[in-house]
Amino acid sequence: MRVFLAGATGVLGRRLVDQFADRGHEVVGLVRDDDGAALVETRGGTPQYGDVLDPETLAPAMAGADVVVAAQTALPVKDKPTEADWARNDRVRVEGTRNLVATADDTVDRFCFPSVVWVARQPDGSRFDERAERHPDRATRSAADVEDLLQDAASEHGFDVTILRLGFLYAPDAGHTRQMGEGLLSRDLPIVGGGLLGRRDAELSLLHADDAARAFVEAIGADATGLYHVVDDEPVSVADFFSAFAAELGAPKPRRVPGWLARFLVGREQVNVLTKPFPTTATLFRRDVGWEPSYPTYREGLAQVVGRWADDGTIRRTGTGYEWVGHETARQPNAAEAAPRT
Repeated sequence: MRVFLAGATGVLGRRLVDQFADRGHEVVGLVRDDDGAALVETRGGTPQYGDVLDPETLAPAMAGADVVVAAQTALPVKDKPTEADWARNDRVRVEGTRNLVATADDTVDRFCFPSVVWVARQPDGSRFDERAERHPDRATRSAADVEDLLQDAASEHGFDVTILRLGFLYAPDAGHTRQMGEGLLSRDLPIVGGGLLGRRDAELSLLHADDAARAFVEAIGADATGLYHVVDDEPVSVADFFSAFAAELGAPKPRRVPGWLARFLVGREQVNVLTKPFPTTATLFRRDVGWEPSYPTYREGLAQVVGRWADDGTIRRTGTGYEWVGHETARQPNAAEAAPRT
């Protein structure tokens, strides 16, 4: 198939280029600069210059596509995102997808969208599945809007839609994962909990980015359409995840901070992700597609993250654990090293 990928240079998009190309598909990745073009080429794709917010640039890039993956985002990776940051992400996600739908020609028979499971988390913190009512907040409103947009467009344009709601993604090259690792090593990242003293832990559903990309490739291979949740095998509390991450790094166990206090430092949306539970399963997806995660739990996933960082120089071993080196001196992986291990 010819797969057109918007968001080809993102954490998920890079892996999608790898995975689709490895399966023998022709992958066209939308890029905005030469660095992005080089990244897509090294992973086996064909770069096409354009911007989802500039419809005139999309038609040449999308020509002849069988599958369109709308993986473009502008998720803020900063300590305290502003309303303008979230509005930018909204525009890239929603207006960008609307432009992709409007530009798609008659060859397109499927649109795919990576949504997030916590768009449907329940107010009481209980477990939920694909049938649950959605409860979007400021951070997930755009994901819900794109879900609705694609469902409406499917009936009008005649293409199929595959929506995979992913667990909270983590990976060695993911901005939020890197923030966590650096914060744990510097003792600047606390466990954020609910309640007056921050002692109430939220249970979250996670997913390694390698497994997320493979889920899309296998969903298309299995001709699976509709809405699915894709998460790993074991929901985990924020306290257990941060503590396990610290242990892998040889860092001290993080202290606790109540969510009401953390809001002043990182903003309401960031705190909501960490203090409002979203436990779910991938039971339906696994039954229909046969997908199994390569990293069944956060334990295997965190071991891979820290191992990759140690190998590429992001962290450096000390007498008691590791210290953060980061981007300045870390050796960047080549294409073969960067490819996801599945």
